[in-house]
Amino acid sequence: MTGSIDINADLGEEPMEEARDIALMQHISSCNIACGGHAGDAGSMARMLRAARNAGVAPGAHPSYPDRAGFGRTSLDMPVAQLIESLLAQVGALAAIAEDLSIPLTHIKPHGMLYNDLADRPDMADPVAQALHRAFPKLALVGLAHGAFETAAVKARARFIAEGFIDRGYTAARRLIPRSQPGALITGDDARAAQALAIATGQPLMADDGSLIHVAAQSLCLHSDSPGAEQTALRIAEVMASKGISIKAPGEPPDDPADLLRR
Repeated sequence: MTGSIDINADLGEEPMEEARDIALMQHISSCNIACGGHAGDAGSMARMLRAARNAGVAPGAHPSYPDRAGFGRTSLDMPVAQLIESLLAQVGALAAIAEDLSIPLTHIKPHGMLYNDLADRPDMADPVAQALHRAFPKLALVGLAHGAFETAAVKARARFIAEGFIDRGYTAARRLIPRSQPGALITGDDARAAQALAIATGQPLMADDGSLIHVAAQSLCLHSDSPGAEQTALRIAEVMASKGISIKAPGEPPDDPADLLRR
């Protein structure tokens, strides 16, 4: 078997864990950098961008509901136009720093509850996908495989990277089991690696009700705050290599980072 799969992680979210994030970059192929909505500031963005460049990792923006107090984990009842304004500002802040450092961004992946809402709400997903693609046409949009954001990105003619999860359980509807419920988190390197390999090779996963589901994804997320994430990444690399699958970011970065700021 040959092929490739992207392994990504959400980074720059915890000021006291930057060393962990930088170490994890040695074992992933793309990263999503918090850009102010739920976490992150200009300093952390610059440090994560430099670390990504040094590690050969494709960097992207990780915007969220403007909710630093709640870490973006709650749906905010706000007008879509106001949400879009915030998202454009967040991605624009990271893009400006990336331009200064001559580091091209490659993608945009929403964070937390915004990620989930975009997967389930076409009324939100459509205008958000259109606005992000219009403002940053060279950046791929990343979201939950088989969700409304995927459909919206296709309608907006944006490149979409469907994402699966290494360390999270699924419902029969191919949604993530809420963290408050049993089975939400997958623990143990072997179990996580088995799920990663199943998604990468198109094999079925067992949902929380015992049914079998397929998740068609080009990128796999490993949460940096999952206990043992770095060891899990090493185990996944071993398993993928044994099957002839390389770990590689999807697509090529844009040639000119300054293009990210042209609207």
